[in-house]
Amino acid sequence: MAIMPASTAPPSDAAAVKAIRQFNRFYTRRIGALDPYLGSDMSLTDVRVLYELAHRETPVASEIGRDLSLDGGYLSRILRRFEDQGWLTRETHARDARQSVLRLTEAGHQAFAPLQQKSRDEAGALLAPLSAAQRAQLIGAMGTLQSLLDPASAAPGKPRAAVLRDPAPGDIGWVVQQHGEIYAREYGWNSEFEALVADIAARFLRKFQPAWERCWIAELDGERVGCVFVARKSATVAQLRLLILTPQARGLGLGARLTDECIAFARSKGYRKMVLWTNSCLSAARGIYAARGFRRTKSEPYEGFGQQLVGETWELRL
Repeated sequence: MAIMPASTAPPSDAAAVKAIRQFNRFYTRRIGALDPYLGSDMSLTDVRVLYELAHRETPVASEIGRDLSLDGGYLSRILRRFEDQGWLTRETHARDARQSVLRLTEAGHQAFAPLQQKSRDEAGALLAPLSAAQRAQLIGAMGTLQSLLDPASAAPGKPRAAVLRDPAPGDIGWVVQQHGEIYAREYGWNSEFEALVADIAARFLRKFQPAWERCWIAELDGERVGCVFVARKSATVAQLRLLILTPQARGLGLGARLTDECIAFARSKGYRKMVLWTNSCLSAARGIYAARGFRRTKSEPYEGFGQQLVGETWELRL
């Protein structure tokens, strides 16, 4: 977004309105918002609602309708249609019996995953022709646009939307550090665990297969707050590894979003199964996995990292 020289007169109201309408026509055409969205038979609004259902910790209709500026009756019709398709269930809210918590079923996540991957692919295609400097300029312009039109989104203490990106030099060291610090502080695990994470991360770097493996680093306000890896276990099996969030990034649906990225990537590469290893004490992560159709296939007590633990293997058929 160009900065207007001081000597240039500001545009008239009519010119400004014309410029905004012209940009709206350009952008909606560029992203295909006027067509069935992402090549599916759903509208842009349908997909936006699916996205909110997939990424919120405890989605309720009133909050989704408010944040998407949707009429209550219109949203209810969308949700009923999702229920009829077997994509959605409802359960009583633990703190407010007047509301229902909406949960995507395994079928709902399977319907959403390819749409999410296609959205990522299309966004990548828009960025592909741009240089690194041009990408930074574009992202900065979008941030300026958002902060000017919605100042509350940039208010102090309110995090902006997370950015998921590929790792850069230094990021893998950060991943190891965060695992060591967080698990020591919150679970009392000793340095054996940090050594294990260092081995996993180093092996990922040394033997990285870009056609079959991925790592995402999550950022909020330019700071690293999370990560996740997909490693190639075999020609048909992908492994989800090293999912972690810093405390300030929890409760934003970011763990779910990182997990969904892994599942969508694995499906796009033709893997037939995704596996992961976790521990029974990691209830938040286990809840994310279970909600997406992972099933626990093995549970075994062991002594490790200075603790008595129960290791678990989970699997998801893709």
